[in-house]
Amino acid sequence: MKDNERQEIEKFGQLQENGIFTMTIIGEIEGHQLSAQNAKTTKYEHMIPALAKVEQDESIKGILILINTIGGDVECGLAIAELIASLSKPTVSLVLGGSHSIGVPIAVSTDYSYIVPTGTMVIHPVRMNGMVIGVPQTFDYFKQIQDRITGFVCHHCNITRARFEELMMETEMLTKDVGTILVGKEAVEEGIINDTGGIGDAMKKLHSLIDSKKKKCYTN
Repeated sequence: MKDNERQEIEKFGQLQENGIFTMTIIGEIEGHQLSAQNAKTTKYEHMIPALAKVEQDESIKGILILINTIGGDVECGLAIAELIASLSKPTVSLVLGGSHSIGVPIAVSTDYSYIVPTGTMVIHPVRMNGMVIGVPQTFDYFKQIQDRITGFVCHHCNITRARFEELMMETEMLTKDVGTILVGKEAVEEGIINDTGGIGDAMKKLHSLIDSKKKKCYTN
């Protein structure tokens, strides 16, 4: 491995090899506010330019997104998901340990998604830290954010809006919160993730999508 490749992995969790760009989304998705110094984070300001560069790099044929996140900044996480969804190159995601909260839109933003059998997804309503002003405008703002997330998720996977909101508002599963935990195959059965599998399955699918795109370009 070259020194510059090692540095990319160590600093940004990114690797480009054989036409495949591998990007990791781990820990907390850090956005406009800095996370604690001892927290593992995926930095929004690193992800956005990296994805823009991937779109313009002709040597990159496909993108693999490896996910193990507890969630984080809602606005920035949704922006990352929107950017991934708008890429013209084939994309595949693989949920490893978990893809919680705002990690759900990121997991479904790719052309095809996988989750390992022990992987988890946590679906819950929007939460906000710090002081909240208890006025109708605040609750309207919360609902607006939640509608954006719900709309994005339901547009990019096979779950209905009604079912997704039902999972989001479940009161009997999480002891200190509202929401639902889906493990592996459950996320597939709900229509959120396409299939269960591991890194080999994800790579095989990505190469298949790349080949399909090549054939389509040739026929056109």
